[in-house]
Amino acid sequence: MKKLSAVLVLFSLSTITAFSQVDTLNTKEEKIKDGWTFGAVPVVAYDSDLGFKYGGLVNFYNYGKPTSYPEYLQSIYFEISRTTKGSGINQLSFDSGHMFPEKSIRITADVSYLTEQALDFYGFNGYQSAYIPDFEDDDNSLYRSRMYYRMERKMLRVAADFSGSIFQSNFKWLAGFAHINHKLGSVDIDALNDGLDEDELLPSTDSVPGLYDRYVDWGIIPEKDADGGKVNYIKLGGIYDTRDNEANPMKGIWSEIIVVTAPSFLDNYENSYTQLSLTHRQYLTLIQKKLSFAYRLGYQGTIAGTTPFYMLPYLNFSYNPSIVIEGLGGSKTVRGVLRNRIIGDGIVYGNLEFRWKFVNTVIMNQNLYIALSTFADFGQVVQETEIDKSNIPDDGSVNVENYFDASSDELHMGYGLGLHFALNENFIVAFDYGLAADERDGSSGLYIGMNFLF
Repeated sequence: MKKLSAVLVLFSLSTITAFSQVDTLNTKEEKIKDGWTFGAVPVVAYDSDLGFKYGGLVNFYNYGKPTSYPEYLQSIYFEISRTTKGSGINQLSFDSGHMFPEKSIRITADVSYLTEQALDFYGFNGYQSAYIPDFEDDDNSLYRSRMYYRMERKMLRVAADFSGSIFQSNFKWLAGFAHINHKLGSVDIDALNDGLDEDELLPSTDSVPGLYDRYVDWGIIPEKDADGGKVNYIKLGGIYDTRDNEANPMKGIWSEIIVVTAPSFLDNYENSYTQLSLTHRQYLTLIQKKLSFAYRLGYQGTIAGTTPFYMLPYLNFSYNPSIVIEGLGGSKTVRGVLRNRIIGDGIVYGNLEFRWKFVNTVIMNQNLYIALSTFADFGQVVQETEIDKSNIPDDGSVNVENYFDASSDELHMGYGLGLHFALNENFIVAFDYGLAADERDGSSGLYIGMNFLF
C-alpha cells in the first residue's frame, strides 16, 4: 500500500504544480516549418564495464511546400554509436505516409545492426526467477561477477511495415515483414577486461558461469536456441487512430490488434510460432495545449507454436518510435525496473503518465517546447514460459533458491519523472528517471533517449 501511495503522491504533486505555476518564459508564436529540416544530438555515455559510448544521431524531416506542419511528409533517421569495448548501434530508418499521391499508404522501414556486449538476462517468468544483486556487487562477500546476469547478443534486423486507411476512416489495415538474425553467447570477458586494473578484472565464465551459461548447461535454454537463430515473420493487424499529433498527442485514441506469425514455410524450421498483441492508448487534455494525461494498456502472448526465448522480449507494435522495443522492464516498458526482468510467453503491462508543457517558445527560428512528466508503469507475466529443471544437479552442488522461486509472478511496478525537449514538434530528446517499487526488480534507472514512451 505504501508503494501505491508513493505513486499517487507523485502524480498529485505534479498535477497541483501544473495548475499553480506560471510560465517564466513568454510564449512565442509558433513558426510554421516547411521543406526539409533536421535535429541532431551527440551520443555520449560511460559505463565502467562497457566503456565510453560515443557517436551521434540525426533525424531529417520533410514538411513539404506547401507545408504539412506539424505532420511530416518523410522522416529519415540515422544513428551510429559505439562503446570502446564493442557494443554498438547502427540504424537507418524511413517513415512516410505520402509516398503514393493517389493512395494513403504509410511505409515504415529500417535496417539495423545492434551489438550488445552485456545484455541483461534474469531468467523467465518474472519473480519465479530469483534476482540476487549481491552476486553483482564486487564489494559483497557473495560476489560472483558484475556480468553474472548478462549475455552477449548481436542482431541484424531488416523490416518493413505498410498501413493504410479503410474507406477513408480512422480504421487502418497493417501488413509487414521482418527478418531478424540473432547471434548469442556468453559475455566476452577478455574484451571487457582489456585495460582494467587487476583489482577490477572480471572472472572468466569458465570459472564463474553466468545465469545464461547455467541455463544453457542445464538445458533450460534449448541447445538449438542457445547460440541464436534467424526468424522471418509476417505481421498483420488492424488499427484505430484518432490522435491529433503522433509525437505527443493531446487527445485521441490509438488502439491496435496485431498477429505476428513465423511459419515454417518462411524458413523458420527450428522455431515456428504465432503471437497476438493487443494495445490500447488514450490521450486526454486537462489544460488546453499545456497538460495532458496519457495511458497505455497492453497484452502480448504466444497463441501457437513455441516462441524462441530470444524473441520473447520484443513487443509488437504498428509503429516503433525507437530502435527496438523490448522488455518488460527498462526504458521503453516499465521504467525503474531492470531491463528484461519480466519475460514470459504471455505478458500484460500498462503505463500512466501526466505530461506538462511548461515552456513553449521559439529559439533561432526553431519551435521548442519543454515538457515535464510523471509516470507509473507496471507489468506481469500471465502465460509462463516452460522451464525444464530435470537436468539441474541434485547432489547439493546447486542451491536452487539462488535461481528459482516457487511462487507465481506478481505485479512489477516502477514510477518516476521525465523531462522532454521537443524541437519542431517531432524531434524529441527524452530524460526519464524511474524507481523500482520492489527490490527484486532492482533499484532505479536513468534513461536518455528519443521520443515519448508512447
